[in-house]
Amino acid sequence: MKIKSATFEISAPNLAGAPRLAQPEFAFIGRSNVGKSSLLNLLTEQNNLARVSDRPGKTRLLNFYSINQNWRLVDLPGYGYAHVSKTERADFNEAVAAYIEERENLRGVFVLIDSRLEPQPIDLEFVAWLVETRVTFAVIFTKADKQSPSRTKEAVARFREVALAELDPPPEIFVSSSKTKAGRKEILAYIGERL
Repeated sequence: MKIKSATFEISAPNLAGAPRLAQPEFAFIGRSNVGKSSLLNLLTEQNNLARVSDRPGKTRLLNFYSINQNWRLVDLPGYGYAHVSKTERADFNEAVAAYIEERENLRGVFVLIDSRLEPQPIDLEFVAWLVETRVTFAVIFTKADKQSPSRTKEAVARFREVALAELDPPPEIFVSSSKTKAGRKEILAYIGERL
């Protein structure tokens, strides 16, 4: 899978504002500050396609990026901690739920997990909800460069045991680092298989 072009298409507050042209879409979501923007920039090999912020909860809209002019990456607002009012938080969580449950051209969701942390309740709740929606999803462990490979391996094993043990078949799991570019080829190959 080669990415020849990647351009920002549109930001939408909800599903109604999403692009009308039904191209295959792959959505990315995770706790705020999990490294979502960095991962999107890594996949597209563009440093500034998705805005990287030190401030958690920066993504509040559904952001659509056109890839090779025939499919899309979608940056969804992070769940959990964010600098917004409670009503705004409810609004964007509602928009995310509607997008995941109702978007017909959604081919898969990537759930991003910080590889340095123990399984977080909010991640476990989100994965459990995704299982209920019957949407195809994969898990990406981010920030692998910030610890030893053995620590990352342990984190993946723990998460698999706590959140994914009951699933048959289990979702694909990837380990990534925007710094070392780990995981890029594998994630793009997975997307390529689903296009």
